[in-house]
Amino acid sequence: MDRPNSRKIHRSPIPLMGGAAIYIATIVSLLVFVGLTRMSLAIISGGLILVVVGMVDDYAKSKGEDFPVMPRVIAYLFVAMLPLWFGIRIDGVSNLGEGGMLLFPQWLSWGSTVIWVFALINMINFIDGVDGLASGISTLSAFTLFLTALVKGQPDIAILAVILGGSCIGFLVFNFHPARIFMGDAGATFIGYSLAVIAVGGAFKSATFLTMVVPLLALGMPIMDTVIVMLRRLMTGKGLHQADKLHSHHLLMRWGLNQIQTVSFLYLIAAVFCLLSILLLIWTG
Repeated sequence: MDRPNSRKIHRSPIPLMGGAAIYIATIVSLLVFVGLTRMSLAIISGGLILVVVGMVDDYAKSKGEDFPVMPRVIAYLFVAMLPLWFGIRIDGVSNLGEGGMLLFPQWLSWGSTVIWVFALINMINFIDGVDGLASGISTLSAFTLFLTALVKGQPDIAILAVILGGSCIGFLVFNFHPARIFMGDAGATFIGYSLAVIAVGGAFKSATFLTMVVPLLALGMPIMDTVIVMLRRLMTGKGLHQADKLHSHHLLMRWGLNQIQTVSFLYLIAAVFCLLSILLLIWTG
């Protein structure tokens, strides 16, 4: 149970096991409709580690305690490197002038992949502060990656994206305000990791310098929120890892919006980012 405190919005304990449900729904669907591929194995294995670590963190929350930051960071870094083991990485960009591929050196390929995955694991976790926000934004991002994969002729990636989006929608039914269950760190980190891996395997594949922006726009809302929060923490001298009430949803609610209005407004921002990513992909295609 996620117990209320001075930083949280809810006023009564809420179950925290939603992340396990999202993981199980996603993995069962992957096994049924995709089978064991490099992509599905990366999501299954990395997701399992994140869900276990997240549930330990969520258990600490249920006791009114905070799980130490460093073990989580180490686990997230390890999981961020897992896609490389399965051959999933950002290889380079298409060279439009010569019709070939401009390959990144290995250090850049591996480094950019790890940074991207690690960042998304945390970004989705950061926006999980209002009923239905993280699950709704993740749904929009997943279906944008689904449409991107269809446009790029990647049916295997499209199936992965729509499965993740479907799991998020199923959870959103119970997570929209007033939430009956939370996804917790287990669910937020798993969704962030899965979105990152799907983007690397799909939207980043054979991307040009311009279309490299497509996955960034598809996940534009959590990226924007994280950048703003990090800048505010730096300006106020706070630690980058310290939880606070500087996120966009906290500020909107301080301005007088209720939870549904706040989430709806941020859904709109995310939808605009997603639409821009699709338009950019179609325009450059």
